[in-house]
Amino acid sequence: MNKAIFLDRDGIINVERGYTHRLEDFQILPGVMEVLREWQAKGYMFCIVSNQSGIGKSLYTQENVETIHAFLMKEFEKEKVKISEVYYCVHHPDTGRCICRKPDSLFLEKGMARFNIDPSKSFFIGDKDRDVQAGQKAGVTSILVEANSPLKNILNLIP
Repeated sequence: MNKAIFLDRDGIINVERGYTHRLEDFQILPGVMEVLREWQAKGYMFCIVSNQSGIGKSLYTQENVETIHAFLMKEFEKEKVKISEVYYCVHHPDTGRCICRKPDSLFLEKGMARFNIDPSKSFFIGDKDRDVQAGQKAGVTSILVEANSPLKNILNLIP
């Protein structure tokens, strides 16, 4: 079985600015690529799991998110970091109920099934309590960090 690190997007990979949906506002946090390369060298695979409720609130479109994710995947590729999948929920709790929005764990479970991931050897890194809850529901170790803080601060928490 594989081991993985599930990552929230906003505040973990890129600067948290509220509803980040324009490419010109999207900024990858310093040091992210270096830390992910270190974990990748230890055999971890990566999946991004993000709530994008601005779509459900009609603040921006799914195309806006796809544009950002295409850019992000090219940046990861340039840096030799492989992201296995990007999962994102388009729903907002005010406009509908779903089981893909964190704190529910559907996308983590989907990733674990698709990529044969062992939850006991895997982690979820997020900056909100709902990220921790989703990780716990899926049976992975959750790590809560302050938004926009360097991942190098938790490098030693993942063996």
